Amino acid sequence: MTNGMKDAAGFPALMVDMEKLRRNLETVTRTVRDAGCSVMIVTKSFCADSRITRMLLSDPMVDYLADSRIQNIKTYSGMGKETVLLRLPQPCEIKDVIRYAGISFNSEAGTVELLNAEASRQKKIHKIVLMIDLGDLREGLYYTEDKKIFSTVETILVLKNLQFYGIACNLTCYGAVIPKRDNLSVLSGWAERIREKFDTGPLLVSGGNSSSYYLAEKNELPAGINNLRLGEAFILGNETAYGSRIKNTFGDAVTLEAQIIEIQTKPSVPEGEIGVDAFGETPVFRDRGSIERALLALGRQDIDPGGLFPCDAGINVLGASSDHLILDISGADRPYRVGDSVRFTLSYGAALRAFTGAYVSRVFC
Repeated sequence: MTNGMKDAAGFPALMVDMEKLRRNLETVTRTVRDAGCSVMIVTKSFCADSRITRMLLSDPMVDYLADSRIQNIKTYSGMGKETVLLRLPQPCEIKDVIRYAGISFNSEAGTVELLNAEASRQKKIHKIVLMIDLGDLREGLYYTEDKKIFSTVETILVLKNLQFYGIACNLTCYGAVIPKRDNLSVLSGWAERIREKFDTGPLLVSGGNSSSYYLAEKNELPAGINNLRLGEAFILGNETAYGSRIKNTFGDAVTLEAQIIEIQTKPSVPEGEIGVDAFGETPVFRDRGSIERALLALGRQDIDPGGLFPCDAGINVLGASSDHLILDISGADRPYRVGDSVRFTLSYGAALRAFTGAYVSRVFC
């Protein structure tokens, strides 16, 4: 929608095209399955919205639903899919982790012991995936620490209410290290060493997130990697190692619309001494002369302005305060007036913030 008024839930609004999401899901699950891996879909980017999770729960190609927040997992726990807590459990949430997540990713022996004690109280067997840090320097035991890795596995194995379920790595999220055959081979090598030493039998070996997808596409995942975790690949159709669009997916399955509240022609550079803005940053302006500027009822509290890409190619995003988005509409493809809406495609970060924001409505079609 780019014109007229919208009643529904109001602006700003995330517009979710369920048919495009279904086609994205079909494409990425087929590719990952063909590469010999099970599929773990990450629900955090859309805050486990029930309309999307219902689609995932009914799809036989999806093996696991995973999230970093136990609050989201609560909403679909016990509905037919294995549930996975991706972020290392906080000690304060141990009770809910055992109650709602069948599997959790871990690296701390002390936390594992807390999980075992709570699993005993709830009379459950909880599955543990041990995180191995391959050099991205976020969570996990560092891959060169043989003694620590083996001792942590041994700790898990002796605890009666836990099952050692597998190992996993995370890449690109912090250190931006790209998954390759050589570093993922270290992970599969660790799985083999653990199986041999402890006679564990088959293990889940989760070789990363949407940044590993390109290796599955090219059939270049190392032998032994048998699971991938997909969020952005599903929601936005992107592989995240190199930022490429995945063939036969849609980048506009989720878009954002916001309403114009002011249109004025003004200079492109502020007058007066420049200090810091409301976020403690010193802005830099390029002199474009006088431009036609549109204000939208959308700000940094709602989205990441750097992750908004106007569908009207003639519009430029100038910046945002907490409550306003400022656009240059001088070169827009059509005339705009107050009350019109402007549509954007989104980066992962912008979509994540918009879904999380309390002031952004959701429209499903």
